[in-house]
Amino acid sequence: MRALGTIGALPGIGTLPRRHARHDLVVFHIGMTIRAPWRPDLWGPVAAAMPRMLAELHRNRAAAARGEAEDLGFLGADTLIGAKGPWVVQYWRSTEHLYTYARMSSAEHLPAWKAFNKAARTHPGAVGIWHETYAVPADGIETFYGNGARVGLAKAVGSAPLASRGRTAAQRLGTR
Repeated sequence: MRALGTIGALPGIGTLPRRHARHDLVVFHIGMTIRAPWRPDLWGPVAAAMPRMLAELHRNRAAAARGEAEDLGFLGADTLIGAKGPWVVQYWRSTEHLYTYARMSSAEHLPAWKAFNKAARTHPGAVGIWHETYAVPADGIETFYGNGARVGLAKAVGSAPLASRGRTAAQRLGTR
């Protein structure tokens, strides 16, 4: 009989693979708030910038995996839609990787950032942008993916059978 609160090795249940659970990572939330929905000419360019950045990061990740480019450290992302606008949850190897990408003059981010600042000075209050950066130590990561859910970190780095990292959330988090 299974103990209450444990899952065991049920089919379709997974967790973050050990190879990724041993490394720190960065969870980066970035989004926009549309404050003047009647002015798509002002918020549209901001909304259009993120898909270009994500496409660039996904291309780099694939090229780096083939050994054709330097790895920028981007692991993956999920795009979400909220009541005030879209946001993206991104996963990075480190804050250094994230900050290096943000400052790269040859990448999509820096020109988009400059364009936003110029537009924000001309039309303050039409659109807002925000971000939150979480540097997560490896021992602070606990994951659970049931019945084939492939979102978040599982989508970014893959998943492994749940029991490979512990039968309970406390065990997977390392608090046993």
